[in-house]
Amino acid sequence: MSRAGTRLLVAGVGNIFLADDAFGPEVIRALDRRPLPPEVRVRDFGIRGMDLAYELLDGYATAVLVDAAARGHRPGTLSLIEPELPDGARAAAPPEAHGMDPAKVLALAAHLGDGPLPRVLVLACEPEVRPRGDEDILPVLSAPVRDAVGRAVEALHVMVPVLLADPAATPSLSRSEESGVPSSVGLARTGAGDVEDR
Repeated sequence: MSRAGTRLLVAGVGNIFLADDAFGPEVIRALDRRPLPPEVRVRDFGIRGMDLAYELLDGYATAVLVDAAARGHRPGTLSLIEPELPDGARAAAPPEAHGMDPAKVLALAAHLGDGPLPRVLVLACEPEVRPRGDEDILPVLSAPVRDAVGRAVEALHVMVPVLLADPAATPSLSRSEESGVPSSVGLARTGAGDVEDR
């Protein structure tokens, strides 16, 4: 097991200065008010991809990444994605110093580790505001993504006990009308109120 008996990692990823990309860190902040069980390590990784890659090698059974990901849904839609994990034998370039690409982080972790990665799920929120490279700091979430933060906290409180009981289980999100299929690791990086199960 990983540090101090924790078996599950919940990792917020995203840039707090780029509008809806701050979804993951905002969910982690909201979890301070509604903590998950002690067997869960909750951490905001922001844009520190290298730190997350090493953390994924720390013996967890499961990791849930919380992130904004454009998938073509209405802004604020939550999706649960199970990416394909990369083969550790493939070469991996280090993540960008000022960005967090989950696909590259998983590839780097697979490259650095000498064993299998934990099972990885992504709790993703469809962004509404996706800044372009020429825009300055936008430190505010759009309304639909801000509204999704509380639903994501609720979804994690539903998912985590299921994953702690059985890391191979397929947890569902809280709304049955919002469903989908597992997705590959190629997550679009960039934001009402739907939830999409995997």
